[in-house]
Amino acid sequence: MGSVAVTVASMLFSGGCRSLTVPAAAHSLCISRTALRNYRNKNAPSWCCRSSHNSYTALATESEFSKTNAESLTASTSSDSFPKYDRLLPCPLQKSPPRVEHLVVSEGGPVLEHICKALELPPLYVKDLIQFGAVYYALVCPQPPPSATEEQIRVFKEVTKPSVLRQRASIKGKTVREAQKTFRVTHADQFVEPGTYLRVHVHPKRFPRCYEIDWRSRIIAVAESYVVLDKPAGTSVCGTTDNIEESCATFATRALGLTAPLMTTHQIDNCTEGCVVLARTKEYCSVFHGKIREKKVKKLYLALASSPMPTGIITHYMRPINMAPRLISEDFIKGWHMCQLEIQECRKVPWPTPAIQDKYCVEDCGWPSQDFAYECKINLLTGRTHQIRAQFAACRAPLIGDSMYMPAAIADISNPGLNPFGKYNRDFSSESEKETAVVNWIAQHGKEPGVAIGLQACQISWDDNEHFYESGSPWWRQKQIFKRWKSGHGRLGAGFCFSGGKVTIFPRGC
Repeated sequence: MGSVAVTVASMLFSGGCRSLTVPAAAHSLCISRTALRNYRNKNAPSWCCRSSHNSYTALATESEFSKTNAESLTASTSSDSFPKYDRLLPCPLQKSPPRVEHLVVSEGGPVLEHICKALELPPLYVKDLIQFGAVYYALVCPQPPPSATEEQIRVFKEVTKPSVLRQRASIKGKTVREAQKTFRVTHADQFVEPGTYLRVHVHPKRFPRCYEIDWRSRIIAVAESYVVLDKPAGTSVCGTTDNIEESCATFATRALGLTAPLMTTHQIDNCTEGCVVLARTKEYCSVFHGKIREKKVKKLYLALASSPMPTGIITHYMRPINMAPRLISEDFIKGWHMCQLEIQECRKVPWPTPAIQDKYCVEDCGWPSQDFAYECKINLLTGRTHQIRAQFAACRAPLIGDSMYMPAAIADISNPGLNPFGKYNRDFSSESEKETAVVNWIAQHGKEPGVAIGLQACQISWDDNEHFYESGSPWWRQKQIFKRWKSGHGRLGAGFCFSGGKVTIFPRGC
């Protein structure tokens, strides 16, 4: 078939430029090689951006420079080509620099064929991408960002002319905004019509830790409506924008041999381990969300801090911007979200040995060497993203291995007043001066941890402890202990779960 998908713009992750060889019929929608080179030379740095499944950021290849090699695949020696692709599995050990391609379809046909021709990818690799949930479509091409080139804007205008859209039966009855909403492509043979927008995450974020886990041994409980999992650090509860395959929900479903996929009811960070509740039905997923809203779910955490913390309730206020790092203030700021946690106890424990840190890929974040750390039991009163990590760092007691917040805490200790929202913050003469200080403070933070940090969701309960579950020993203790579960009918022995009138046995290490 002569159908093609046209790259709206393309920029190689290594800083080079790439154009596609397409039939002449498609040239009206394809940006020229010269235009791409000019774009790369003039604007490339400003286009290093992130895409998400519910927002449009750029009609270009997403590019981030990385010190690692692309996939663990045979790389081409050509300076203007991508690596040679084979399959997504087995999972590579090396990280790959993000590569996100944005396409517009010029002729109708199967989505697999369009992507293979436009991006010169083998069919099996594209099928893997679709299975991973790494391919999205929208009926109408989204609005380009302000930094788009004239050529990119021309392409957008051409495929979204009112006269063109009126001829498309698939968008009748929809507003343009509704037609620009993105959805996952779920089948390789899914038909895409001319004008359809495609976003392909060619290098999905990978989770090699998933293949190292004995998932059956991480199951705490199986009830009629839910499963409780002792989530390992370095894994995602429900997956990412470009990878729903390598997730706790997927691997737990397979470990239990369930026919219906488990569903996420709440989240904990990838670098956090511990109790996670997965719903077996949509109905219970909704029920559990309601319990969270009504504050009927209680969560306790164990945190391994670098400095001692006082017991009692700690309050901060978090900036209402949904991006990391999360900035918090000791003082009330209008519009910021209150964060509260209660430290129930804090005890001195040995600092994890280098061997244990290596085993769990705990990062050395520059904290001075010391013999002891401090294990804190925390009752989480509000459930903000990164709340414990950000609050402990603001108290100059960052969690061990937290490569995002520990560098900022170290900078704050060495330079009091650097944090514009901290204890030693100062008055600013203008908003511009304050904005500069905020940008500088954000720059003190590091990257998200790769595998584990000193944080475990050690206990979860709801309905006044009618359902009560505990995780295993945290990674820093390195001791095998047995779990106990509590229900309204009392405690059961180690390795047993009692819920809903049914006892399920899950001995650790099976």
